Amino acid sequence: MNSADGADGADGAQAPRGGLGRRLGRAFLLQAVAIGVTAVIGVWAAAFTIEEVLIKQALEQEATFFWALRERQPDTPSPNTLNLTGYLALAGDEHGLPQELRGLNSGYHRPSTSADFTLVYVSEHGPDRLTLIFDGEQVRELSVFFGLAPLGLVLVVLYLAAWLSYRAARLAVSPVEWLAREVHSLDPERPNARAFSAQRLPGRPDKEVVELADALARLARRVNEFLERERNFTRDASHELRSPLTVIRLAADMLLSEQELEPPARNSVLRIKRAANDIEELTEAFLLLARESERGLSLETVSVNDLVAEEIDRVRMLAGDRPLRLRLVADCRMQLDASQKILSVMLGNLLRNAVNYTEEGEVLARIGHGFVEISDSGIGIAREEMDKVFRPFFRGDDDAQAAPKHGVVAGSARSRGGQGVGLTIVKRLSDRFSWPVRIESTPDVGTRVVVEFPDARCEDLPVD
Repeated sequence: MNSADGADGADGAQAPRGGLGRRLGRAFLLQAVAIGVTAVIGVWAAAFTIEEVLIKQALEQEATFFWALRERQPDTPSPNTLNLTGYLALAGDEHGLPQELRGLNSGYHRPSTSADFTLVYVSEHGPDRLTLIFDGEQVRELSVFFGLAPLGLVLVVLYLAAWLSYRAARLAVSPVEWLAREVHSLDPERPNARAFSAQRLPGRPDKEVVELADALARLARRVNEFLERERNFTRDASHELRSPLTVIRLAADMLLSEQELEPPARNSVLRIKRAANDIEELTEAFLLLARESERGLSLETVSVNDLVAEEIDRVRMLAGDRPLRLRLVADCRMQLDASQKILSVMLGNLLRNAVNYTEEGEVLARIGHGFVEISDSGIGIAREEMDKVFRPFFRGDDDAQAAPKHGVVAGSARSRGGQGVGLTIVKRLSDRFSWPVRIESTPDVGTRVVVEFPDARCEDLPVD
């Protein structure tokens, strides 16, 4: 692939995201993490609710019930159950209390040696103190059995469901991924329609995927048909167009060899020959561009100095009897790995335009370090038309309101035989091979075109 293709593909393009399978995996992984975090938060909230709400509320109610019952029955013993133990200190006498429970203020306490959910609640009723100890070991076991175990089972079911959903989603998108790989490996010059056959789709593709595969197969068939028509046209045009052009040029040469040909007739024959040469160059350029996509262009080391000199010799006849001087100035000897014919078409078009649209003065071709500059003393390009010069079939004199005509671009296109596609070809070649083109022009002063060749190799010329 030429470097220009790579540049075109990179300009403005966003970096591709991960594949569908990877994105699905990330989505389900995030879902699993969210489920786990939610479960942890739920367990913590449940533990907080049991401790801060249920157990404390139960202890407060138990103390209130005990004091009310003791007012009716003074000999009521302190609570003593499986999970609740009470110590009664009459008139503040704490000798019957364990050492770690003595001296506690009213309210809730959590001894450092207590088990989970174990709380100490101290309440006072007159001079008497009731110390309630709630042993949360049983509650912890019950919470594990009736809380965490079901929660773990629910998590297992959720994770299993998520995994099965992920597998189902992967199976659903696997035909799309397969189609993407087939499209990526498709040969654009010879697309194989059978590669998108619905019978080749993996798994059990959905209806939409089958329709997509059928659409791609139809597209591949149409591309093959277009390519076949293009090859036929290129082959036929190469033969059918060159033959009559050769006949026209030979006939023009024979007419020009006649001594008794009148000047007006000679000028008409010269115009016919120039037009035939223009058509031949355009035809050659179009055929080269068409063939390039089919089999690629052969590259060779081209001497740009020699090529420009040859093109100047070829366009001298276009000047006719006009007071116009063509000159070549070289700052270095430049070589370039390229197709000589493509380079000839590009620079030849620029030189031909410069000669066609300059009535008098000079057309100068300058070869610098990594660039070729072609300037003329023609009638220039109006500023408002600079953006239009690369449009197909655009010529300044087609617009009756356009006062200054184009120098290297359009000028007297009708009288010179131009068709307004020369710079369009130059622009296409510039974009295709990454040879930037700059145009500067001043009406009634002239036009300057610079073509840059970033990969050119330049050698200093020997000093005379």
